[in-house]
Amino acid sequence: MRKLLATVFGAAIAAHACPVWAGTLDDVKAKGVLTCGTNPATAGFRVPDNDGKWTGFVVDYCRAVAAGVLGDATKVKFIPLNAKDRFTALQSGEIDILAHNATWTSSRDTSLGIIFAGTYFYDGQGFMVRKSEKIQSAKNLDGASICVSQGTTAELNLADYFRTNGMSYSAVGFADEEAVIKAYEEGRCDVFSADTSSLNAARIRMAKPEENVVLPEIISKEPLGPAVRQGDDQWLNVAKWTLNVMLAAEEFGVTSKNIDEMKHSDDPNIRRLLGVEGSFGKDVGLGETWSQDIIKQVGNYSEIFERSIGKESPLKIERGVNALWTPVAFSTHPPIR
Repeated sequence: MRKLLATVFGAAIAAHACPVWAGTLDDVKAKGVLTCGTNPATAGFRVPDNDGKWTGFVVDYCRAVAAGVLGDATKVKFIPLNAKDRFTALQSGEIDILAHNATWTSSRDTSLGIIFAGTYFYDGQGFMVRKSEKIQSAKNLDGASICVSQGTTAELNLADYFRTNGMSYSAVGFADEEAVIKAYEEGRCDVFSADTSSLNAARIRMAKPEENVVLPEIISKEPLGPAVRQGDDQWLNVAKWTLNVMLAAEEFGVTSKNIDEMKHSDDPNIRRLLGVEGSFGKDVGLGETWSQDIIKQVGNYSEIFERSIGKESPLKIERGVNALWTPVAFSTHPPIR
């Protein structure tokens, strides 16, 4: 059961009347299903098919949490949320976890009563224009009308970018991404601005994708990740370490196909990851095989990335900065020990 604690965050947070929550892990176990808030539809990240089955990158993250907590990756109820309502749904307890294209920012982490559990995709905001306009750079967008989703960092980034570069623009805002895409296709604005992953996902769904182009400039840093409610450290650990399990599995070469063989590895890193030795599951508050369930039922980070948004998908997004840690990439995980 969720236990609503009577703790007040402080003056700023009190103004938002945000409660502190605890007990989400027990709630999810009792319900037998994970409630995951996500975007209504973004190709590659979350898309429902004709039968209502959801697939995509962040969908697989939620399935991984369900596999680890409930032992069954199918035990997820997906709640489509627009950008304006997503944080309210998490704050109120309508959902257990938010797996959205939501950017991890300081204000969201400190004033909404929520906390981000990590970054599962590093992105950046860009611009889509019509190829016929022959626009080569974002610096040529002075005076443009720009379609953008309301309640997102994209609105704030536009204001910063155009102010910094001494240009003007008019924002044409909509409550959800589908409305933004429709307005752009209907010619109600000159430009469509969003995270580049969303732009590329939207482009392939357009009636004439070849008539649109994404400009080369990236105007922001957008670390996207899952969020949970503040004050529930146990559930935060589950959300955080689910992501780290998938990253670690890729690093150590453990996949959904070879996991049964890898359980017999002599590598202590792999043995701790899979719960063959040590107390990883117990430390997180879950069973000994929780990490095995995640990898076997859903896959490691690379498997999820490539089939949903990478080389095996229509999007064919390069790993880039989302590759495992190197001197020029960022995806990594803390040690399991």
